[in-house]
Amino acid sequence: MLGARIGLLAGLLLDLPLPQPDKRLIAIAETDGCFVDGISAATGCYVGRRTLRIEDYGKTAAAFIDSLTEQAIRIAPRLNVRELAWDYAPSAKNKWEAQLIGYQYIPDDLLLDWQHIELTTPSNRSSVQV
Repeated sequence: MLGARIGLLAGLLLDLPLPQPDKRLIAIAETDGCFVDGISAATGCYVGRRTLRIEDYGKTAAAFIDSLTEQAIRIAPRLNVRELAWDYAPSAKNKWEAQLIGYQYIPDDLLLDWQHIELTTPSNRSSVQV
């Protein structure tokens, strides 16, 4: 769920339609696992299309680059979202269900932190660095 929410916010902040109809958006995930599946589902960025890279730093976060404008952002969940999820899913039976339901309803500004970042190299698909 977090991967999908982060991907959707990236499209909104970069003013790009999602899932993307072309290969304009590039995503760099900072972890592997189901979080990345959510990013792919929401954005249309995939490893096989060379629009998604995984650099596993063990962080639930991702950077997104508009390869046309070179605009780039990094998005990560806020530190307190696991506890906050209970406020949005009070009838949840366990923490997993609270997160599954709560993450669907928590507003972006309470769920996620984002910042514009600068690219250290041009955004050609083979060597993007942030």
